[in-house]
Amino acid sequence: MKFLFDLIPVLLFFGSYKLAGWNAEAAQHFINTYLSGMISGGSVTAEQAPIVIATLVGILATMAQIGWIKLRGRKVDGILWLSLGMFVVFGGLTIYLHDEDFIKWKLSIVYWLFAAALLVSDLVFKKNLMRKSMGEMIELPDQIWTRLNVAWIAFFAFMGVLNWYLAFVLFKGNTDAWVSFKAFGATAIMFVFIVAQTIYLSRHMKDQA
Repeated sequence: MKFLFDLIPVLLFFGSYKLAGWNAEAAQHFINTYLSGMISGGSVTAEQAPIVIATLVGILATMAQIGWIKLRGRKVDGILWLSLGMFVVFGGLTIYLHDEDFIKWKLSIVYWLFAAALLVSDLVFKKNLMRKSMGEMIELPDQIWTRLNVAWIAFFAFMGVLNWYLAFVLFKGNTDAWVSFKAFGATAIMFVFIVAQTIYLSRHMKDQA
C-alpha cells in the first residue's frame, strides 16, 4: 500500500502533463494569466506549458502527501522530505525558467543522493541504513545486510545514470517519452528490483528459522 501511496505524485505528474499536452493552448493561457508572476519573462509557449503544469502539480502533490501523513500523526520519512526539497528546487527552476532540463536532472540527482547516503553512512559512520530501516521487521545475517546495502547503492547509482541517458541522450528533445519513463519505466524497474530482493531475502530468512 505504501508503494502505491508513494506513486501518487508521479502519477499526477504524468496525468497532468498528458492533459496539458492535449490542451496545450488552454494550459498556456492558464499559466500566462494566473501564474505569470512565477515565470521568467511572464509567459510560456504552448510547447513549454505541459511540463510547467506537471511540475507544479508534482510539487503540490508531494506537499499534500506530507500534510496527510502529519495530519494522521505519523512521522514523515526523510526520503519524502528530500524528494519535496529537490522537487521545490529543481521544479521551481523548471517553472521559473520554463526549462525542462532541471526537472529531468532532479530524478538523477535524487537517485545519486540516495546512493551517496547509503555509501557514506556505511563507510564513514559504520551504519547500515538498510538494516536500520528494515531491522525491526526481519532478521538477517550480517553479510546479507551488507549485500543488501551494496545492492541498493548500485541500484540507485544505475538508475541515476539510466535516467540521465534517457533524458539527455536517447530521448533528447522528446519530453513525452521521458515523462512516460519517469511514470512507468522507472516504477516498473523499481518494482522488479524489490520483488527480486524479497525473493532473495526470503531464502535467508528461512535459513534463520
